[in-house]
Order: sequence, then C-alpha cells, then structure tokens
Amino acid sequence: MKTEEADMVVVGGGTGGCFAAASAASEGLDVVLLERKSREEGGRIACGDAIKGAASLPDVVDRDYVADESFTNREVRRGIFEADDEKIEIPLPVTGKVMDRKRYGEVILEEAERAGAEVVYDTVARSVVQNGKVEGVRAIRKGEPVEYRAPMTVDAAGALSVLQDDADLSEATFDTNVKFTQFCSAYREIIEVDEPVDWSDALVFKPAEQLGYVWYFPRTPTEINVGLGFQMTEEPMKLVEALRRDVQNRDEFKNARVVNKLGAALPTRRPYDSAVAPGFMAVGDAAGHVNPTTGGGIPGAAKSGAWAAEVAADAVVEEDVSEDALWEYNQRVMHDFGKKFAATDLYNIFGTAHGVDELTDLVKAMPGQQLVDALGEGEVSMSLGLKIKTLVSTFGHWGLLRELNSVRKKAEEMKGHYAEYPSMDGFGTWKEERDTIMDDVYEITGASPKY
Repeated sequence: MKTEEADMVVVGGGTGGCFAAASAASEGLDVVLLERKSREEGGRIACGDAIKGAASLPDVVDRDYVADESFTNREVRRGIFEADDEKIEIPLPVTGKVMDRKRYGEVILEEAERAGAEVVYDTVARSVVQNGKVEGVRAIRKGEPVEYRAPMTVDAAGALSVLQDDADLSEATFDTNVKFTQFCSAYREIIEVDEPVDWSDALVFKPAEQLGYVWYFPRTPTEINVGLGFQMTEEPMKLVEALRRDVQNRDEFKNARVVNKLGAALPTRRPYDSAVAPGFMAVGDAAGHVNPTTGGGIPGAAKSGAWAAEVAADAVVEEDVSEDALWEYNQRVMHDFGKKFAATDLYNIFGTAHGVDELTDLVKAMPGQQLVDALGEGEVSMSLGLKIKTLVSTFGHWGLLRELNSVRKKAEEMKGHYAEYPSMDGFGTWKEERDTIMDDVYEITGASPKY
C-alpha cells in the first residue's frame, strides 16, 4: 500500500474541512485534504443555501471573493411561516443571503489550495490508522489503496462519520453518545420557474408531515431551493414524494423544472461534549456543530474548522497531540456558538414530545414577534398590548405555552452552563451538572431522553 505523509490530514472538502485545511496551511503546516468527489463535482452538497453573510465566516479565506462568486440573493429581509391557509411574517433582524452552494463549495476548495493545502480528489477515507493515538487514515484513491499518515487527523467527513465508527475512542473524552435518532434526514431540489416569485426577499417555512419543516429559499426570483426534512425519532417519510406533492400544489411553481436534487443526513443535536482524542479532532457536522432546530451549519463548521486548525498547529509544533493539548478547541466551540446550540436543542426536545398539529396550532395563535422572543435569548420584554393580544390569541394553548416558557428558562440555564465549559480536569463534574438540567427538561416536557 502506498503511504504519504503530512503534518495534518483533513477528511472531507465541505465547509469545516476547507476552513481547517486553509487555516492549518496558513499556519505553515503541510496539509492534505481528502475529498471523495471529483474535481468537477467538488462543492456539490445538499444544503438549504441560506446564510447570514460572509462576515459570519472566519477571514482565513477571501470573504469578498466567496460572497461575490456565490451569494446570488443578498436581500432576504423576512421570514414567512405558512400553516394551513395562514401566513405569519416575521422581519429578520439581519438581512440574510441565499447562495449557490455548488459555487460556494468550489470557491472554498480553491481557497484551501491557495492557502497551501494539497486537495486530493476522488479519494474515499475508509478507516483510521491508530496506535494508541490516531496517526492518519486509510483510503481508496481512484480505486487504489493509499495510507495518509500525519500527527493530526481532522474529521470533516459529515454526519455519522465512518472514521468515528472505525476509531477506538473508548479511552478518550471524545463524545461517543451518538445515535441516529439525534439526526435529521433531508432532501432538497433546485427548481426553476417561469415567473418571479413575489417572496424573493423571504425565507419560507411550513410544517412537514412529521416533526420537521418544508422550506423554500429563493436563490433568485426564479430559482428556488426547495426541501424538507424530518427528525429520525419520527416515522420515516418518503421525502421525494412529499416534496413533489407540495411543489405541485403551489401556483407559483407551475411548470417548475428540477435542475438538481440531493439528499443528506444532518445532526439535530447539541454539539459533541468533546470533539478531541489523541491525534484526532472533529469539526462541523462530524461534531454536531449545527443549529438543532433549523439545520443551519455553515458558520459553525467554518469557525470550528479554523479553530481546530489553529489549536492543532500549535500541538504539532510542540509534538504534543494529546487531548489536553487539543482541549482549547472544545472550549472555543462551547464558549461561542456551542452554548447557543446546546440551549436551542432543548426546543427540539420539546418538539418531540408534542404532535405537529399541536405545535402548529400554537405557532398560528402566537403573534409573530412573541414567537421569536419565545425562542430567543434573554428575558422577554412585552408591552401591555402585546401581553393582552398574546393571552387572547393563545387561549386554549396556555398549558403548552407555560411548558414552552419553562423550557425557555432551562435553555437560558443551559446556555450559562456551557459558557462555563471547563478545563479537561473539570469535564466530568461539568457533564454531571449538565445532565441534571437535562433531567429537568425531560420532566417538564415528558419527552423521551435524547442522550
């Protein structure tokens, strides 16, 4: 078997992998990025395509170039939630963007190469090389076996990574409490329509048949990303058929043409408690770095990739790739977006304890801004008029609303707990205290334990 050596091997050419490779190469490491797709297909990933903007990405790539090349809709100013014949409109606090995900993927692969990383296409990682610590991966490149050895391996291979299945992580802090029920199955199509939609400045959502949602995100007024997903705790859905029925029932999609279609699994769970093991780190979807309620994962993957590379670069230089040497990466994640995602996960748990119809009726009854506040951060400040309007409109749902408010309080407590994510020495005690908060949430909602 052919063997190649580097300072770092990155598996996966998505957002997390590209930002890890670009960052590590910028730090002076010899980096190899393995991408299973061909160069022509590189960057094609199932995604909703929505993002806040280039400023949410680390500046290890040329963010202006990324935006200029891939952001096709820069004027997303509102959200629309559709339920039966009703529409709830909510203004977005920050103007959003919708991208051409294929072009975005191509650009960040280019940026990884520009930074000095070697991108190797047509290469499928199959297993890890491990001798106490992870020392690289075994792969198939264009049909031939090859082994890549490096003191650091970064797993950016996506949800339910095969590398984590193969590695022996039983003696590490690395989170192995991972189940398929903590994930979502999703499918999306890119469709073209004859006439511009009248909501090209909006992200449109509606409930799916199972716990999940259908989305319509306009790349342009006539090119729409349409998709749906469902939580794997629920009964399986025939995603292609369900999406097709929905598209055919919308007048604005008459004569729509499908130009691309893809499916994927993505985490709808809290971030991994620890995403490090000796010689091994996970980033992006491979570490649960996705908003558990929306599935949004690009900024989290980009940040985690960059942070992992920065910490790993120091570890490689110091010739110490132990968990303790890599622990700062866990802390960066948890003290930043990790605490928000862990708190948001509690709303996902709340949802699994209630039927879609019950949740939809509550959403329809609540004033739009109050709905945002209920799932937002900090204390809710309501005028007397809004309080009265909320009480009147939600009559018949007060029990569920009280439960939601109790979950919101626990979410604030959880966020505070993650903000105090400790050094490696305090990790065990921190987990025990976190699990006590989780027990409270299960008692409040009646949900089955997720972890």
